[in-house]
Amino acid sequence: MPTSPLLHIAKGALSACAVAPAMRSALSLSGTILNIAGHDYDLSRFRRVTALGAGKAAAAMAQALRDLLGPALSGGLMVTKYGHGLPLDGIEVLESAHPVPDRAGEAAAGTLLEHAAAAGENDLVFFLLSGGASALIPSPRPPVTLEDKMRATRLLLDCGADIHEINAIRKHLSRIKGGHLAEALAPATVITLIVSDVLGDKLDVIGSGPTAPDQATFADCLEIIGRFALRDRMPASVLEVLERGAAGLLPETAKTGRSFFTKVRHHIVASNGMALDGAAAAARELGYAPHVLTGNLSGDVQNAAVMLARAARNHRAPACLLAGGETTVTVRGRGKGGRNQELALRLALELEKNPPQAAVSVLCLGTDGSDGPTDAAGGILGPETLARARAAGLHPEPYLDNSDAYTFLRQAGALLVTGPTRTNVMDVAALLLDPIRL
Repeated sequence: MPTSPLLHIAKGALSACAVAPAMRSALSLSGTILNIAGHDYDLSRFRRVTALGAGKAAAAMAQALRDLLGPALSGGLMVTKYGHGLPLDGIEVLESAHPVPDRAGEAAAGTLLEHAAAAGENDLVFFLLSGGASALIPSPRPPVTLEDKMRATRLLLDCGADIHEINAIRKHLSRIKGGHLAEALAPATVITLIVSDVLGDKLDVIGSGPTAPDQATFADCLEIIGRFALRDRMPASVLEVLERGAAGLLPETAKTGRSFFTKVRHHIVASNGMALDGAAAAARELGYAPHVLTGNLSGDVQNAAVMLARAARNHRAPACLLAGGETTVTVRGRGKGGRNQELALRLALELEKNPPQAAVSVLCLGTDGSDGPTDAAGGILGPETLARARAAGLHPEPYLDNSDAYTFLRQAGALLVTGPTRTNVMDVAALLLDPIRL
């Protein structure tokens, strides 16, 4: 099977960014001294140690923390995506919707704020943060309703806004994001452990920065809405909050210098670079020379496809070309898909139009196991996948025009399905270059 080496590379990437080993690598306990990436914390100083968290990896992170701390961890609450929960001794797990929030998420956000309000000056609270948290714990700022926030989120997702732009607006519509959770947790000591799904591991963007100072402003949010020509479609309540904030009539998100941030620490325990390293190691095991093209793959999915196809034409086989990051898709139709499925299909088309001097197989993987609102993690195509599909009367162009990469890939037998991985460090693209045998 021509794509089986890519499955090995996908497994290598996912194993390298798995939460349990990443947590074990970052944290160690000696007596009552917890070391996190070279920083020591004496657990005996605290009256109580609890864990709160949100994101697709939250339950897996809590499980690893429970395994490390044992009875020293007295309980807590995790909010994760439907199907991503785990049974956790003494820690409540709630599930909600992603990428568009729902009522369960709103209720979970309220419960999270109740836990935060109960934290005292002599408490240590671990906040376990991973990608997806923005949607999973919606707590709209009045008069914005959950329905308004859902509509705003969908508009931003469909227009091709990136995660920085989407989260800037989410933060300014929330009672939790943009540092507000750190404020709610004060005066407790807070250690935020992070599985990063953001380019550059920016603390104020990951999960919309519930415990980090926010760099974005109300004015930035209005500029984003104007740039994507969304003003006429945005709910009136969203515009009201943003405009009142820009006029100085509402308080900004929490900024650097607020006193409660002095008792907050942040540690990144997993990121996209780990997945790329794992993919490279797996490629090397198979005899391919790995080349990491970029850890900053971003922007429009078609532009990314052109760049990756060009790289394939400029490298000699056997090789494995790797790229990590997160592209964006502008939804133009009523189909089904995600950025990795569309990137895989567009990349295969670019290679078909101008073939390199190698047989190229393509893998595009969302490390969380759910690419867009689908049950697939991405797409995986061999050198002959498109030719076989066309011979069977299956042509990709109409599917792309309808934003329906999922249906094409499913019919072509090219969907990559992993199930929930309970990690989330953005995406990995891999191109395997094999010599063409004449």
